[in-house]
Amino acid sequence: MAPELSLTSAIDDPSALLDLPWDLPLDLWPDDLIAALPKGISRHLVRFVRLGEWVIAVKETSEELARREYDMLRVLQRLELPCVEPVAVITNRTDADGEPLEPVLVTRHLKFSLPYRALFSQTLRPETAVRFVDALAVLLAKLHIAGFFWGDVSLSNTLFRRDAGSFAAYLVDAETGVLHEGGLSEGQREHDLEIARVNIAGELFDLQSGNRLDEEIDPIRVSDGILTAYRTLWTELTAAESFPESERWRIARRVERLNDLGFDIEELSIRKDAGGNRVRIQPKVVDAGHHSRRLLRLTGLDAGENQARRLLNDLDAYRSTGDRVGRDEEAVAHEWLTRVFEPIVRAIPKDLRGKLEPAEVFHQLLEHRWYRSQEEQRNVPLAEALTSYVDTVLRHRRDEATVYGPPTSAITMPNAVVDLEGEDWRDRV
Repeated sequence: MAPELSLTSAIDDPSALLDLPWDLPLDLWPDDLIAALPKGISRHLVRFVRLGEWVIAVKETSEELARREYDMLRVLQRLELPCVEPVAVITNRTDADGEPLEPVLVTRHLKFSLPYRALFSQTLRPETAVRFVDALAVLLAKLHIAGFFWGDVSLSNTLFRRDAGSFAAYLVDAETGVLHEGGLSEGQREHDLEIARVNIAGELFDLQSGNRLDEEIDPIRVSDGILTAYRTLWTELTAAESFPESERWRIARRVERLNDLGFDIEELSIRKDAGGNRVRIQPKVVDAGHHSRRLLRLTGLDAGENQARRLLNDLDAYRSTGDRVGRDEEAVAHEWLTRVFEPIVRAIPKDLRGKLEPAEVFHQLLEHRWYRSQEEQRNVPLAEALTSYVDTVLRHRRDEATVYGPPTSAITMPNAVVDLEGEDWRDRV
């Protein structure tokens, strides 16, 4: 008798998973279940599958690796580190003849994220390659601060989401990772960096061999860039700083710099030398996402760190005008949300809302308005900029929410943002 199918899941209602054809090898699953999403390179067979309103990634692997990665992703989630969400491990699969099939790990697809190969149409440009490496360096620093040794750092094992002109990176493959509660040694961190350097160079050489790399890009130089980006960030996050006691203002500046990088401080160790002439500070960075948490607290919006910084700048400018000066921050944030952000989101035609996530649309709209105002030497009204942005920019983008749909047709702008015209704070350029 064949063993009964075994499903381990932490989600509230995993019953929908039972309706999937687990008695078929993954490569034989029917096309009507498969979501047309771009995939990165993987040593295992991975397919994206529709599950109600979700899209899930199903990876065939061994039972040991599936359970290990599932447990590790759950730990990383609890630590609020950027990674995909584990959904289930399914074992004891058999086909119609009772022959065993490989166990699978199921994760939820990270909406609006793409593998690096899908984030450019034809040729990877130098500036985009650098932004990928910078995003991966930030991710690696976040993981290392938490004591996580990845062991297989690469662009292929990472998903990227647009984040206000940059990219935010998310860990996808955790099967080689190890969490060290006492933190990582310098040797372990350097080992991860060397793995990243070698893997990134190989991935870029692969693109080069397929004529998908700008000829100005040197794969070795770009891959070496992760070492520079990571070490610069790591020094800012962890290095001690010494200065004369008369320059105690440097303490606040150090905290501000860390906050600007998106990190919060758990504690700040401050020591004075025996003569009382110099002060030495040592920050203990506890978490990333400083701006994201502030935006979430004020508005309930969940955005990337750079997106949150841009939205908060807009919110702070809104607070600085008219009778809003000095009013309760939470009350003004709610007003900004309902009078500015939400009308813009509602004004995006439904068939275009899968192009980019709302926070990225808002960021790009502000950029678009600024450039148009510069070109035309006038303050372009927000509603006019939105019409122009949707018609000339957004509708020509690929769909990054779930699938790549056909090109959209011309649209007629709704009137949802007409009320935004005339706002004095919006007249700035």
